[in-house]
Amino acid sequence: MMISFACKIIELEDLIKCSFGMNKTEYNVMMFLLGKEEMTVEEIAKGMNLERSTVQKTIKKLVEKNIVLRTQENLAKGGYIFKYLIKDKPVLKRMILENMEKWYKVVQREIENW
Repeated sequence: MMISFACKIIELEDLIKCSFGMNKTEYNVMMFLLGKEEMTVEEIAKGMNLERSTVQKTIKKLVEKNIVLRTQENLAKGGYIFKYLIKDKPVLKRMILENMEKWYKVVQREIENW
C-alpha cells in the first residue's frame, strides 16, 4: 500500500520502519514473527535462513523498541532459554498511530511557527 503525501509516495513498509526506527532486517523479523507462537533465536534464524548472531542482534533491538516480548523458560535439567513473542498486530498498529500523531503535532507546530 502506498500513501501519497503531496510530492512523495510512501510505502507502508517505509512508514512502519520509520515509525519504529527500524532497519530492513528488523522489519523482516517483525513480519516473520507476526501471528506466530513464542520462538527461540535458533527457531527464528532457521525459519528465516539467517545467521543466529544476526537474529540475536535484531531481536535485542526489537525488545528494546518494545515490539517483541522476551520470556525465560527454565529447563528441567537446569539452565534456561529465552523465547520471543511479537506484540499483537492491533497493539503494533496503535503504537504506529501514536507515533504518527506525535509526528503530526511536531509538523503542525513547525508549520505554525514558520
